[in-house]
Amino acid sequence: MACLDRRDLGLLVLRVGTGAVLAAHGTHKLAGWFGGGGIEGTTAAMEAMGFRPPKHSAVAAGLGEAGGGALLALGLATPVAGAAAAGGMAGAVAVHAPAGFFAQGGGYEYPAFLGFTAAAIGLTGPGRYSLDHATRHVFNQPWMVALAFAGSAVAAAAVVGRRAKGRAAFDPEAT
Repeated sequence: MACLDRRDLGLLVLRVGTGAVLAAHGTHKLAGWFGGGGIEGTTAAMEAMGFRPPKHSAVAAGLGEAGGGALLALGLATPVAGAAAAGGMAGAVAVHAPAGFFAQGGGYEYPAFLGFTAAAIGLTGPGRYSLDHATRHVFNQPWMVALAFAGSAVAAAAVVGRRAKGRAAFDPEAT
């Protein structure tokens, strides 16, 4: 019997833990699980936070978190999963940034940590104990890393920029 590889075991724990937290966060938004507002409540929140169009923003945030989190936990399409979750968290960081860094004051500490962790997993790879490894890395190719993270960065910048521009039109001090 082969010894367990500590690095791969560590990646498994990190992937499953981070993925589960993100998936729960996303299903909170999409389906109203765990006391969440569901898509209607999330749409209203997105509108109040200045995201336009609010329903598309709610669906995108929920899918980035729930889908990216589930894929991270499984270790499937890991670069795409990490990039999607990190991009979603970039939007959350933009919302929380005016409150400062620390979470207890409403700051961006928690979404930044989730985003950086998801990005690190997406860049590092899933390890041996993953569906990517079981499928011979069909969905975990080097070119996917660059494409997924570039696409996520462009999308996040566009969404956050559009939100800032819209907020500035109503309140010049909002940016």
